[in-house]
Order: sequence, then structure tokens, then C-alpha cells
Amino acid sequence: MSFLDRYLTLWILLAMGVGVGLGAAGFALPSVLVPIGLIVMMYPPFARVRYESLPAVFRNMRIFAASLIQNWIIAPVLMFILGAIFLHGRPDFFAGLVMVGLARCIAMVIVWNDLAKGDREFAAALVAFNSLFQIFGYAAYAYVFITLLPPLVGLHGLSVHLSMLDVAKNVGIYLGLPFAAGALTRYVLRPRIGSKRYDDGFVVRVAPLTLIALLVTIVAMFALQGHRILTHPFDVVLIAIPLVLYFVVMFFTSFWMGRRMGASYEVSTALSLTSASNNFELAIAVCIAMFGITSGEAFAAVIGPLVEVPVMLALVGAARRMEFS
Repeated sequence: MSFLDRYLTLWILLAMGVGVGLGAAGFALPSVLVPIGLIVMMYPPFARVRYESLPAVFRNMRIFAASLIQNWIIAPVLMFILGAIFLHGRPDFFAGLVMVGLARCIAMVIVWNDLAKGDREFAAALVAFNSLFQIFGYAAYAYVFITLLPPLVGLHGLSVHLSMLDVAKNVGIYLGLPFAAGALTRYVLRPRIGSKRYDDGFVVRVAPLTLIALLVTIVAMFALQGHRILTHPFDVVLIAIPLVLYFVVMFFTSFWMGRRMGASYEVSTALSLTSASNNFELAIAVCIAMFGITSGEAFAAVIGPLVEVPVMLALVGAARRMEFS
């Protein structure tokens, strides 16, 4: 794990502090940096995705079906329920939290999986599948879980009205463009320079762009959200509680399901870490584009990586202990 990735939570906290300080001093970053940063942030993960590994996910259809159920049924429903329980008085935080739950991980899960000694090929295949699935399905999921579903289950106060077309447009910009650039880079550059130089050289060199762009976005957000942080510091805790519960429940449920189906430790670990992780970059980008950089939705989404990194590191340790149990 790289030095930058290992201390991601610290960098995010520092970026929040810098942003709050700039806001208190009356400074703000140029607004154009935010959309540029959001697109740049998504490029390295898509350049890393091993699309050629996708057939591996279909070799065991039972495990693939389990992954599909965990990622695209259980995970969104669980985040919806946790949001309704803990954020029933804050529809903006609820929407941001659900946006995080709908965005399946495509980047950091590879790091978590390698640390836990999970099946690398299977994890890469699941990441490739989730990358493609959310490009075409994220907008519909967001509409269902944020606008359509709350009133149907009696949660009228949590319904946040948004247009599926607007979400699809922003997914196309902030997910489609980086996906096209990343996939094109992989299929054009990798054969020219060789797989080793591409995977161990080029991908490693561009990877910090994600963190840099994320931190710039966080600084810009918190420069504008500084007053909220200073006056409502417990908002962070309120959002963090359902996030922690979500990561823990998803991990152990998926690991148990994999083992019950006869999967090896390596495959069960890849399944559980993929199910528990989230593409917080996409959630942040869509929330900012749809609701604005100062919105509660964007604020809730940016708490995602702050919580996910330390919790996932703890779950990696739990996985290693279960390897020998």
C-alpha cells in the first residue's frame, strides 16, 4: 500500500481543516477547479481496471450471482434502511448517503483485496463488471432509491426529487468520460509499452491524480461549508454511524455467504471486500453536480472516504484473522 493511500484519512482531515480555515479567512478556490477535479479524479481508477479479466467472473456463476445480489440489491437496500433510521430528519444527508451506497467500488478495493490476500483475478473481474454496470444503471438506481422508493414505504419526508435524465447526464460526464479515457488508454498504451510497464509503471505514476483531485475538491467544499462544520460538528458523527454499520455488515455478510457456498478464503475475501467498498468519487461528483457544492448531499458524500479508509483497513485485519480460523 502506497504512502499516500495508507494515510488517506489523514490527508482528508487535513484538507477539511485547510478548507475550513480558508473559508473562515474569506478565501475560496476558483469554481472551475471542482468539475475538472471530479473528472480527473475518476481517470486513474478506470485506467487501472483490468477489463480483460471480466470473463473470470462468469466461471463460477453461483459466486457471481452472490456478488450481483450483494452489490446491487443488498448494499443499496441496507444503506437505504440505515439512512432512514439515522437520518430521518435530514433528507439531504440521507440522499448523499444513499448515493454512496449505490456507487460500487472500482479503485481502492484492489488495494484492500491485495492486503487481505484475496483472489486478485476475481476481484479485478468484479471491479470490471461493477464499472460497466454502474455506467448504465447508476442513474436509474438513484431515481428509484432517492425519489421513487421513500414515499412508497411511508418515508415521504426523505424523498428528494431529482430527474433520472439529469443524473444520467452527470454520470455520463463524470463517469462516462473518465471511463472512455481510461479504457482507451489501457487498450492503446498497454500493448505498445507492455503489460508490466503499464501496470507497474504508468498506472502507478498516474494514481496520485485521484488523491490530489479529491483533496482539491474537499478543500473547495469545506471552504464553502466551514460555517456548517463549526456550528454543527456532530453532523459528521451523525453521517459516520450508518456508514460504519454499513461497511461492517456488508463485509461479514458477504464473507459468510461466500464460505457457505463453498468458496475459498481468497474468493470469499474478494467478494466481501468488493461488496463492502464504495466508489465515493462518483457519489461526490454526482452530488456536487446535482445539488451543489455547498449542499448537505455533497457534505454527506464526502464523509464516505473519511470513514471508509480506517474501517476497511480494520476489516482487512479481520479477514486475515479468519484466514486461519
